[in-house]
This record gives sequence, C-alpha cells and structure tokens, in this order.
Amino acid sequence: MIITLTPNTGIDFSLKLASFQLNSTIRALDSAWGMGGKATDVSWTLGKLGVPTLALGFAAGPNGQRMEGMLRARGVETDFVWVEGETRLNVILVVDGEGQSTVTSSSLNVSPEHFSAFTLQYQEALQGASCVVMGGSLPSGVPVEFYAEAIAQAHANNVPVIFDSSGPSLRSGVKSQPEVIKPNLTELGELLGYVPASRKEVQEAAKALRDEYGSNVIITMGPEGAVAVFGKDSYLIHPLSIPVVSVAGAGDGVLAGMALAYLRKESPEYGLLHGFALAGAILKTLPTADLDVEEYQELLPQIRIEVLQ
Repeated sequence: MIITLTPNTGIDFSLKLASFQLNSTIRALDSAWGMGGKATDVSWTLGKLGVPTLALGFAAGPNGQRMEGMLRARGVETDFVWVEGETRLNVILVVDGEGQSTVTSSSLNVSPEHFSAFTLQYQEALQGASCVVMGGSLPSGVPVEFYAEAIAQAHANNVPVIFDSSGPSLRSGVKSQPEVIKPNLTELGELLGYVPASRKEVQEAAKALRDEYGSNVIITMGPEGAVAVFGKDSYLIHPLSIPVVSVAGAGDGVLAGMALAYLRKESPEYGLLHGFALAGAILKTLPTADLDVEEYQELLPQIRIEVLQ
C-alpha cells in the first residue's frame, strides 16, 4: 500500500478566464474542483488509475469534509486527524494565454493532542507500506522538524520515502535522507543558496545534493524538462510538446510515478517514465492533479529519457 502524508490539506477550485481585470465582473470560461495538497494530489491521481492508497494528515471543517469525500469517491482510503480551523481552499486563476496564479486561504490549527493522535496512526499505517509520499507546507502547530521525524519513523520501519516540500521544512526534512526528493528550480535555490544557470549546472547540483543527503534527486525545470540523479546514473527527461491548460499538480504526477515504481518494485527509469507521462496528462486538464487515463497511456511512449554522462 502506498501511503500519502499531507499535514496541510487543501482543495483547489480552478477558474479558466479569458482575461483578468480588477473592479469588474469576470465570467469564467470553465471551472473545476481538484485536490490541493502535494501528497493527497498523489492519492487523487493514482485513484484515477485504480491504484489504492491511504491518505493521512490533518483536516478540518467543511472543506476538509469535501476533500475527504472527493478522495473516497475515487477509491482512496483516508484516516485524517480532524483538527481546528479549516482545510485550505485554493482558488487557481488560469488566464488564457497569460499564465496562472493561486490565491490560498487560512489553514489548520494543530494541537499537541492532535499531533500525538497522528503519530499513533502513522506508526500503525507504516506496517507493510510500500512507500510514503509526503510533502507540502506545514500548518499552525506543526513544528518545522515534522518531516525529518516522519521520514526517520518511516525508515525505522524500513519504508522508503518520496519527499517534496520547500523552505525550512525542506531543509529540515532532507537531513533525514529520504529516498527521493523532487525540488523545482526555486526550491533547489533554497537548498543551494543559488539557482543553477544551465542544464549542466542543474545536473551537478543534483549530484551535490545526492552526495550531501544520500537522496535520489529529481529536479523539475518547467518547460525545459527535468534532470534526475539516481545513484551513479544521471538522466535528462525531455519536455513534451503538448498544449498546457493548467500546471497545477503536474509535479505531483512525477511523485505518483515514483510511488508506482516502489509499489511494483520497478526501476527508477520506470518511475520517471510513468511520472512524467502522468505529469503531461495533468497539464492537459483544468482540475489540479486530475487526468484523462487515455491521455496518460498515449503519452507513455512519447517520454524521452536520455542517460547523461
């Protein structure tokens, strides 16, 4: 069983707009509900493929109930700790031909009692898990060391971890040596103190992270594709030439592909192939982390993975 761990859960409401102008009534061209937290995005995506997962973390309020209902309707098993506050509602504005922005709301309030309840649930869930996918921001009441401790707890149960976060929680979590990390260029800059200027520099930065933290590294570069370092092997994942509707949740498709590789005991190349095919299918839809399964299957043979020297 794949476990997904999202301390700061959310749902996304995406609006496709022809244009955006303040102080005016804007009529959306389209709208859609999607998932809104990195790891629950993985459960949401894999649920579309019929792959069972267990979603853990903190949730609250009507938004949390809606989020849980969406996951369960897709076949995801859930065991959230219910806390004070409200699961985030993120509004994603996709302006045709211009780009997109996300407006997020206030979040959860986690007490020491909630944290203790989660620790017990998590320990039980780790028994027999194939891997844990964890990531995203941390809500109020959750210490910055949360991910470092959760990764260490998984390792104590011989469960590999796929980790994707940013800022202080990323810097703290990598010290516990997760098996896979997936920073984008901005997050890579947070770890290194600078942003590499070329693909070759990105590759060298990925190797440096592997050497320092013992983690396999996937660095996503937006329209430039991605660079991955697994052990001694380096890869360039070439970008797809496809129409992009929304970028929301595409990176989480990469996490889902790696989780499939651990579940099926396949190679890193298998995880990259399926991860970037999932990401490509997600890019072609408005709802966050959603996809058309036939699109994903059609994209699989189009993914080009080049071995780098």
